[in-house]
Formats: sequence, structure tokens, C-alpha cells
Amino acid sequence: MAYDYLIRRKVFKLFGQDFHIYNPQDQLIGFCHQKAFKLKEDIRIYTDSTRQRELLTIKARNIIDFSACYDVFDPANGMLLGSWRRKGWSSLIRDKWEMLDPYGNVVAVLEEDSMELALVRRFLCNLVPQEYVLNTNCGPQANYKQRFNPFVFKLEVAIKPAFQLHPYLILAGGILLAAIEGRQN
Repeated sequence: MAYDYLIRRKVFKLFGQDFHIYNPQDQLIGFCHQKAFKLKEDIRIYTDSTRQRELLTIKARNIIDFSACYDVFDPANGMLLGSWRRKGWSSLIRDKWEMLDPYGNVVAVLEEDSMELALVRRFLCNLVPQEYVLNTNCGPQANYKQRFNPFVFKLEVAIKPAFQLHPYLILAGGILLAAIEGRQN
């Protein structure tokens, strides 16, 4: 399956994490920096590594990220696009996130592809790449697929042609998977 975004974690970063976001033509379309030692996550996505123009802001509501909710803002106007809420207890076995609209209503659910593979991944870490499906009442909206590479984290985000969700919210979900779930592996 072709992808719309490829999120790649920078290797050998001493403090914090950097992610590069590429389009299908392998052109850099975004850069994300996650600061180290922050009590509340504050993730910024820029158009490039110069960090001159901000594309998205993702802020945690809570200090503890076990079942945290992350708000996604458009920095141009400060508007809340929506939120991502991690389902803490159910994520112990099979990662699960909920996408919320600006009013706090669940509009989509992001979940690992299968319970069996999720359990295998818990014991074999990076040997079995993770896959997620973002579903709404209208069916699948996007797929998130980790490429197998034991050294460099790469996540492909493929958006379905008739998607009904904001593409920046879908991208923010990929960044959160890379930053939050990736940190726990």
C-alpha cells in the first residue's frame, strides 16, 4: 500500500527526539521535535528543520501519559483541531487511541491490527512491526504501519481516498505513535 506520510525518527539524538516527515516522493514536508525531560508533552511540528514555520502543536493535558489526552492545535490561529486520547488499560495488551473532535466527542478509534500480534509484539519488541487501523463509523480512514528496521523507527501513514477526517489530525496520530508508543518500546 502506498503511503501519504513517512515518519522517521532521527538516530543518535542525545536529548529529546527528532522526527522527519516525508511525502511519497521522499521530500521532507515536516520536522518534529520532542523535548526531553518535559513533565507535560509539548510536541511541535514544523515545515522543516529550521523550525521557522510551525505546522501543528500537540500538547498533553496531563503530566502522566498512561491514559493521557493530547490536544492538537493549528498554530496559525490557535484553533483546536481535535484531540487524541490514549486508552491506558486496554493499551497494555493492544494499543488503542481515540480521536476526539474539538467538542470532546469520539470520532475515530485507532487500534493495533490484531490481538495475537499485539501480544507477540509485547515479548519480541521490534521484531514484529506494529500496524494500526484508524476506524470511524464509515469504516477505515487510515493505516499506520511500522517498517521493519531494528535501528531506525519508520512509520508509514496511508490515508484512505474517501477520508472524512482532518489530515493534520491523522498526521498527529502518527507523530504520537512514534513519540509516545515508540518511547515505550
